Amino acid sequence: MVAVVAERKPTPDQLLRRLEADEEYQSRGRLKIFLGYASGVGKSFRMLDEGRRRLERGQDVVVGALQPRLAADALRTIAKLEIIPLIERDGVSVMDMSRILQRHPKVCLVDGLAYDNPPGSAHEKRWQDVDQLLDAGISVITSVNLQHIEEKAAEVQAITGKRATQTVPLSFLSTADEIAVVDAPPDTRVGVLDDGKPGPSAQKLSQVQLSELREIALLLAADVVDKQLERYLAANGIQQLWGAQERILVYLSPGADARRMLDSGIRNRDRFHGELIAAHMNRPDWSAEERRVVEAGVALAREKGAEVVELDGEDNVAAVLQFARERGITQIYVGHRGHESWWERAFGSDLDHLIRSAECMDLRVFPGS
Repeated sequence: MVAVVAERKPTPDQLLRRLEADEEYQSRGRLKIFLGYASGVGKSFRMLDEGRRRLERGQDVVVGALQPRLAADALRTIAKLEIIPLIERDGVSVMDMSRILQRHPKVCLVDGLAYDNPPGSAHEKRWQDVDQLLDAGISVITSVNLQHIEEKAAEVQAITGKRATQTVPLSFLSTADEIAVVDAPPDTRVGVLDDGKPGPSAQKLSQVQLSELREIALLLAADVVDKQLERYLAANGIQQLWGAQERILVYLSPGADARRMLDSGIRNRDRFHGELIAAHMNRPDWSAEERRVVEAGVALAREKGAEVVELDGEDNVAAVLQFARERGITQIYVGHRGHESWWERAFGSDLDHLIRSAECMDLRVFPGS
C-alpha cells in the first residue's frame, strides 16, 4: 500500500479549518490505547507500566480507574502511583470525575474503557468520561479488549462464541494518538471473559482462535494508524490517493482449510485495497475425496468474489511460484496438515521447498483441515 500525495495551495477556508484543528490539537489531551485481542494478554500491566515510567521521567501521573482484580506484577507496578479511588454509585464503581478534573494531572490511567456507568451518571459510558478528560487537556492512557469494540463484537463472537454487551465505538478508538496491540507470550493460555467481568471463569482459547483474534486486532490497529495519517494530511492540506499493492494468492490444495484461508485473505485484501486470487491444481493422482475438497474450495472462492485460476504443471511448487512471480504476488497462503512421510522428512516437503524459494513474498501457513 503506497500513499501518493499531491500538493496544492490551500483555500482560505482550508487555512481556517487547519488553524482551528491545530488549536484543538494543542489544547486536547493525548490518548494512548493498549488493545488486547483476548483477556490475559497483559494489557493492564502494560498500561500501568507506561504510567510508572512516565512518573519516573517527571510527569504528573494518577490512576483514575483500576480493574477489581489485578495480577501480582500489576500491583507491584502501581506501588508508587497516586490512585484516585473509584466511587460507588447505585452499587457500581465509577470514576471520581470531579476529583480527577480538580486534581488535573498531566496523565490519567484508566482501565476498563468499555465499562458502563449507572443510570443518572453524567455519561452513559466510561469512554465518554475519558473523552471529557481529554477535552479538559488531560492525557489518558487506557486499555480495552478486542471483544469490547462495538463494530468487532459480532466477528469476535463468531470465533469465541461469546459477545460483550459493554462496548466502545470504533470511532472513539480512531481518535487515539497512539494504539498498541499487546501480544501474549507463546506459552500463555489466554481467553475471553463473560462481558469482561473479572474472575477465574475465562474461556480458554485455542491457538487457532488466538491467531484469528490477533489478526483482527492488528488490522484494527493499522486502521487507527491510517486515520492518524488522514488527519495529518487533511490538517496540512495534502491530498491522499491510495494505490493497490497487496496481491494475495490462496493456494487451494486437498489439505488446505479453504474457508479460514479465504476469510483471512478477504480481510487483508479489503484492508490493503488489494487483490485476492485463489489458485488450484487438477492432479490426476488425487483421490475422489481430495478432488471433492479442492472443488469445494474453488466454489467457495468464487462465492467470495476471489479470482480463480487453475495451474498446470508436474511440480506443484514450481507452478505456484511461476504464477506468483508473473502476477506480482506479495503474500501466499498455503495449508499444511502437519504430518510428514519418511520421504518428506529425509528430502524435504513441498512446503519446505516453497519456503526456501518464495523470495520477496510473505508466506502464511495455515493448519490443514
